[in-house]
Amino acid sequence: MKLKVRACSEKIGGEIPLPAYATEGSAGLDLRACIEEAVTLPVGGRALIPTGIAIELPGAETVALVFARSGLAIRHGLALANGVGVIDSDYRGEIKVGLINQGAEAYTIQPGERIAQLAVLPVLQPEIELVQSLSETERGAGGFGSTGTK
Repeated sequence: MKLKVRACSEKIGGEIPLPAYATEGSAGLDLRACIEEAVTLPVGGRALIPTGIAIELPGAETVALVFARSGLAIRHGLALANGVGVIDSDYRGEIKVGLINQGAEAYTIQPGERIAQLAVLPVLQPEIELVQSLSETERGAGGFGSTGTK
């Protein structure tokens, strides 16, 4: 499978590397901050950080999902403001990453810093069928905490 990437900034491919897998076994491509100068997120602050790239997925059978980088999340409390970013197969605009600082201190994002990761996954688009009931299971409608702590 090929992922087509278009540079939305002259910095991409030079000053800021193309998205890349950090290791052979990585599931996500590193996305970098394509910003002119550092951006400081105060505690509780949010920012929309451009990546400088747009993508073309192979078709409607794929989606690109943007996830937080675990190191930034654990060490500094940096998370995606929307949990997971969804890049639909027909979107052609620049990918921007909404970040929120949930940490105890302000955090400064540097130009070119790895800020998120992009994973390309298969998509199923089921046909919707309205029904009067669903099949019974042992759990049933039991929600949060209903399966216990064991």
